[in-house]
Amino acid sequence: MGAVPDQPQWGPATTYRSQPQLKRGQAAARPAAGGAASSRSVGARTGKVPVVPAVRSGAPRSAQARPAGRSGGSGGQPPRRPTGARPAPGGGMSASRRRGLIRLGVLVLVLAVVAYPVLLGVTGYRAVDRFGALPESSLPDTPGRTVLLVGSDSREGLSRDQRVELSTGDDVEGKRTDTIMLLHRPSGGGPTVLLSIPRDSYVDIPGHDSSKINAAYAWGGPALLAQTVEAATGLRVDGYAETGLSGFANVVDAVGGVTMCPENAIVDPLAGLDIPAGCQEMGGPTALGYARTRHEDASGDLGRAQRQRELISAIAAKAASPATLVNPFRALPMARAGGGALTVDDDFGPFDLAGFARAMRAVSGDGAVSLTVPVADTTRRTNAGVVVDWDTEQAEAVFEALRSDDTEAVRAIAQAQLPG
Repeated sequence: MGAVPDQPQWGPATTYRSQPQLKRGQAAARPAAGGAASSRSVGARTGKVPVVPAVRSGAPRSAQARPAGRSGGSGGQPPRRPTGARPAPGGGMSASRRRGLIRLGVLVLVLAVVAYPVLLGVTGYRAVDRFGALPESSLPDTPGRTVLLVGSDSREGLSRDQRVELSTGDDVEGKRTDTIMLLHRPSGGGPTVLLSIPRDSYVDIPGHDSSKINAAYAWGGPALLAQTVEAATGLRVDGYAETGLSGFANVVDAVGGVTMCPENAIVDPLAGLDIPAGCQEMGGPTALGYARTRHEDASGDLGRAQRQRELISAIAAKAASPATLVNPFRALPMARAGGGALTVDDDFGPFDLAGFARAMRAVSGDGAVSLTVPVADTTRRTNAGVVVDWDTEQAEAVFEALRSDDTEAVRAIAQAQLPG
């Protein structure tokens, strides 16, 4: 066996601050992590079992001289993993974590689909005003739901830009209404019907003489008007919704304006209206004047009723469009303005408001039926002034169809009223 060199052969894991001088035949000590492998190497050269001196450190004894097979160091077995722990393929996300994230995403999507419409409904409902209860009806309940929709000439809440000089007529004293409609939503799946009642319709007013129907609103407000409509049509009024001038203009502005296409130019100083013919975008004040003008219309109040239904359809279509609904910065102000524009009876609950909104949306579709109570004469003079007389036979056919919830039967009469 050859002579032992003065300096030992150091293993790769040996880390001393300085190399100690060793006597001939003495093996060098290594740290526990790689000590076993180095000792065997030196022992193989010397033929003697090396003695590993204690490492000068504060580590516990078990850590200083732990066998390599248990230490997890080089040459030993790998440490055991906890039960059930598996490395993700390629070091990525585990399958269980991916499934959890997918479930979370689905939950968030469901909440958005459900919660967002609820938020819009609550926003609109909280803004609604109330006037009190409708009087108890003497008529039996009829199928479907019929809402009396009224537009008053109240200017409360109009901004300076919206304050336009509007004609209110001189036929009755007090607060008046220029818009009286019945919105009937059938229960049997037929088309929704929006029926205009001309404000100058000559009818019997309970507790008063016969007069123009809008006199009932001036004399007794919503309660007397509802009673008058029920007596004239035989239809039970299930709900009442009213909007003033400010509410109408604010809703138009909230949906970003509407596009209307008058066939002729209209200049009506009394309505604050000066517009050209053809399709054009209308903001709140312009749409308001367009809905109320009648002095420059050869059809008078009947032409105005037609324009009002067209405007309502345009507003409903714009409010229900995806561009409006998916944009919360437009949808929430629209819901707030729409609710704030309405005054309803005390029995008009949140589900009734939701049904009213669906009916208004249906009115904007091609399947809805829009018409005016059939008229026989618009020129008869009475003590109440020039009045509108209904076509008794045709009008009764419309009312009977609505009373029986057969709204499809009204379509032929509505089509006969279309120009041309």
